[in-house]
Amino acid sequence: MTPLTVLADDESLFFQSVLEFAAREIAPHVREMDEQAKFPAELIKKLFDLGVMAIEVPEQFGGAGASFFHSVLAVEALARVDASVGVLVDVQNTLVINAIARWGNEEVRARFLPVLADGTVGAYALSEAGSGSDAFALQTRAVPSGDGFVLTGRKLWITNANEAGLFIVFATVDPSAGYRGITAFLVERGAAGFTVGKKEDKLGIRASSTCELLFEECRVPRANVLGEIGKGYKVAIETLNEGRIGIGAQMLGIAQAALDHSVRYTKERRQFGKAVADFQGVQFELARAAADVEASRLLVYNAARLRDAGKPFLTEAAICKLHASEAAERTASLAVNLFGGYGFVKDYPVEKLYRDAKIGQIYEGTSNLQLQTIAKALLA
Repeated sequence: MTPLTVLADDESLFFQSVLEFAAREIAPHVREMDEQAKFPAELIKKLFDLGVMAIEVPEQFGGAGASFFHSVLAVEALARVDASVGVLVDVQNTLVINAIARWGNEEVRARFLPVLADGTVGAYALSEAGSGSDAFALQTRAVPSGDGFVLTGRKLWITNANEAGLFIVFATVDPSAGYRGITAFLVERGAAGFTVGKKEDKLGIRASSTCELLFEECRVPRANVLGEIGKGYKVAIETLNEGRIGIGAQMLGIAQAALDHSVRYTKERRQFGKAVADFQGVQFELARAAADVEASRLLVYNAARLRDAGKPFLTEAAICKLHASEAAERTASLAVNLFGGYGFVKDYPVEKLYRDAKIGQIYEGTSNLQLQTIAKALLA
């Protein structure tokens, strides 16, 4: 049996190519993207040209026809350089494309997968002002009208919203049915009655857009229903389970970057006549961080490989996101400490890693929700 962290030749080649792309095309723009809170216009096109925006899309629809594990590798590699780019690619692959490929009928897949492979960014619109962790308390309504539905409501915290041309939007067709009234819709940018609203000014992953969406009698054709009417809750739950592995990969990339910077800096920085890395106290801290990173990698890779193998992975996805997000914050915090005063200023990279790491414990299910998922499995 192949060890979890030993990559097959195609996986290794893919990972290295994405890492080299990130160093060449993204690294020079990281500070500018963070300060301006947006991606350079040409960067998204380069990501499509690289093939990382349609990793699991079948070749017949213009994608790479690769595995979920390849998506995880891409997110990890990109997040080592910039977590904002990592989450852009993550949402595109593990949420949007994954949901359409799994739940879309033949017509929906043939209409939308080629578009997503050819330059259109996707977004996933579930959260609302009153339905964050309680995702199914959503209030956005979808009222049947002619050969379609009319959507009315407001979504918040929607990643990729500024860049997206296609949105998976969850709305309730029958409020009295509770979560069984929820349906998933595919809404295209420019649809009458649909507006991308305020962009949030965030602590971290600032280049990644997070916006509100406004629906004012937005008409959506019946052909744009994703899955079955009233089964949107299944689309949401099962897609988010996979998305959590992607967030684990993003946090793994942040943690690895923080550890790499810490090792490099402490070997170069001298105090009291020797390198900071020669002090045993510092060595112990670096060793604990290395153990955190390695454990995160094992957990993320295991969950991703279970998913590709068609095995149950719900608990493993929750565990990998929980551990990797907390490990990323610890490792990034250590990096700031080891850099000392330099770690607190923007001229050095670790303060941004610290800011970027925090979101991992919040989005796509808070750490408490992951603990609840793990506990349910444990006590079943």
